[in-house]
Amino acid sequence: MEATSVQFAAAARALGAAARQRGLTVPGFRSPPRVKGAERTLRRTPGGAATVAVRLRGRPFAAVVADMVEGVVVANRLDGTEATRVRTALWAAVAAAGGDEVRAA
Repeated sequence: MEATSVQFAAAARALGAAARQRGLTVPGFRSPPRVKGAERTLRRTPGGAATVAVRLRGRPFAAVVADMVEGVVVANRLDGTEATRVRTALWAAVAAAGGDEVRAA
């Protein structure tokens, strides 16, 4: 099932809350990316804030969420075990907020 803007907004809220709970920087989320043909981009401002842009059209919701989760990981410059822990927690937060769409994917 193709991702909707309502699902995207709900996922962004869930990811933001989960990231804040772990003391992480929460990037802004937008759609679509400004780069033609890109499915996901990350842009940093001179002040250090990050924006993750994800293409929704023609993509399953799980793929969109995967890009959003990875955007949080990259925005916070996480790697290794910590990145794995954060990914797991972020997926769980979206699944709890989004119900069957994420669990089925």
